[in-house]
Amino acid sequence: MNKTARPVESAGGTFHISDVYPSVDGGRFAVKRIAGEPVEVWADIYRDGQDVIAAALVWRHDAGGEWQRAPMTLHSNDRWGSAFVPDQPGRYVFAIEAWTDEFASWRQRFEQQQTTGSDLTLDAIEGAGMLTKAHAGGPADAAVIIKQCELYLATGEAGALLVPELKQAMTESQYRADLTRSPLFPLVADRPRALNGAWYQMFPRSQGKVPGEHATFNDCIARLPDIAAMGFDVVHLTPIHPIGQERRKGRNNAAIAQPGDPGSPYAIGSAEGGHDAVHPQLGTLDDFRAFVAACQAHGMEVALDFAVQCSPDHPWLKQHPQWFKRRPDGSMRTAKYRPQRWDDVINPDFAGEDAGALWHALRDVVLFWVDQGVRIFRVDNPHTEPLPFWEWLIREVQRHDANVLFLAEAFAQPKVMKGLAKLGFTQSYTYFTWRTQRGELEQYLGELIGYPERDFFRPNFFVNTPDILPFHLQSGESWMFKSRLALAATLSSNYGIYSGFELLEHAPIPGREDYLNSEKYEIKVRDWELSGNIKPYVTALNRIRRGNPALQQTANLRFIDIEDGNVIGFVKESVDQSNVIVAAIALTRDAREVWLALGDIKIGRDDARRSVTAVEDLVTGERYALEWGGVRLRIDPGRDPALLLRCVA
Repeated sequence: MNKTARPVESAGGTFHISDVYPSVDGGRFAVKRIAGEPVEVWADIYRDGQDVIAAALVWRHDAGGEWQRAPMTLHSNDRWGSAFVPDQPGRYVFAIEAWTDEFASWRQRFEQQQTTGSDLTLDAIEGAGMLTKAHAGGPADAAVIIKQCELYLATGEAGALLVPELKQAMTESQYRADLTRSPLFPLVADRPRALNGAWYQMFPRSQGKVPGEHATFNDCIARLPDIAAMGFDVVHLTPIHPIGQERRKGRNNAAIAQPGDPGSPYAIGSAEGGHDAVHPQLGTLDDFRAFVAACQAHGMEVALDFAVQCSPDHPWLKQHPQWFKRRPDGSMRTAKYRPQRWDDVINPDFAGEDAGALWHALRDVVLFWVDQGVRIFRVDNPHTEPLPFWEWLIREVQRHDANVLFLAEAFAQPKVMKGLAKLGFTQSYTYFTWRTQRGELEQYLGELIGYPERDFFRPNFFVNTPDILPFHLQSGESWMFKSRLALAATLSSNYGIYSGFELLEHAPIPGREDYLNSEKYEIKVRDWELSGNIKPYVTALNRIRRGNPALQQTANLRFIDIEDGNVIGFVKESVDQSNVIVAAIALTRDAREVWLALGDIKIGRDDARRSVTAVEDLVTGERYALEWGGVRLRIDPGRDPALLLRCVA
């Protein structure tokens, strides 16, 4: 179908190529797609005069190589379209070419003049002359051209020049004197995990069974069967590096640590090593590699936190003091982001005289962990570092391994968050955590799945994080935890929870969205089978996500009108249009009945769409026939705040 896009450019010369879709900021930034899936490309192409236009889509890998080509088709109102498939993860460029199809233009004029009864002998000779100049086509095209040329020369019959197969052969074989190419447009093709995944965030040191005892990677491995059984795809680890001793924080972010306090893992670095070292109490680098392998054996992969900041006793402060700013008294400047809260860390100086060496050192840290088997990095507060640094680093790392993904953990201004996505971050944290009302959710999702955001911004909906215990979870009500989980897991194809959510952990620091006795500052041993946990609910949701492609994407979403303003309803459709899911999720605790108007929903490919006749409850398996274009169902949040229905034709 035709796409609405914003004007980008107008090529010089005879042809004008404009309103190219997809493009981000006129080609300044790359469009994001998934390797192996078709990429539709559209453009307005026009010229002066009445000659016939031909156009092609060309593409190749960004690093070079041969151009591949596909013809473009005119649809209506000078709007042309085509598609290509980026076969492997990586960076690509594409462009649009337009030229005059001289032979088709001759044929069009000739056929028009035939109706006048004029002598067209010279016109036919002109057309035959074009055949003698044909070149660059394949052997099959050449055979057709030679055959029809010889037939015309033998008979003098112009009909030999008008057969359809000759027109097609000449399209690919004639000289293109006025060939015009648009500017190049960049595209990044990611592996499928970029589009779809359920994340589980945990502190490795808290995965043991003995209170107060630092866990090891072997303890983390022991936890994997439970995490995998819940259906998660990504195990997200907070920093695993040595933790600084100087200015170490105590429990609940106390300014002074007590003996035995483990400190914050985000205060990276000590005499035992820096960003490329493993905390000795977790184990060795071999132990970490064993953990990565164990995740893979369970069908999951590791995401590792990448936090740029350093503790005051990070080795870099002695080895490279020029990488850090000093205050007038000679002391190091602490973190510029919320300094009172993060005075146990120091940010490198990206504007210093030796900034280039710093950039390369941080890149090499990421590449080091890539070599250990990590292919996903969650970047801590990337908006506090220069944006050009991230654009450079991501490109450098993905040039080394195109399968590496980056999640931006930035709760900044909306345009900054979108800017980070444009310059290369694969996925992005969002404001979902604070969108609680139906109107807020509908407006926010409408923004994320609209153009141009859908072409560069992939949301990852976290229901909670170690830094954020939202006010709406602080009552500890099971229905609310389930409602937020269902919203995140069904509205977005990427979502995550921070460990303890499944146990309904909800004790806050009064008046703040912070966990009391935060795991950032202490080791927390849990009973993972605690009574009242919602692990079965998490498991069921992830099972439903995996079984329904409609929930494995975010963009094909539309909201449905439900009279009850405390219930949000929406429809999601898979890319191949074979799977359609309807969801209705309660935003308050009261039980109620809702009418779902589903009569306009259809299933199947464009040429074989069928109306929905029934819906199947994906939790209970019950099936309900549509009557009068819809179905009336009951939602009881005390049992389950979400109705998840598969449409049946």
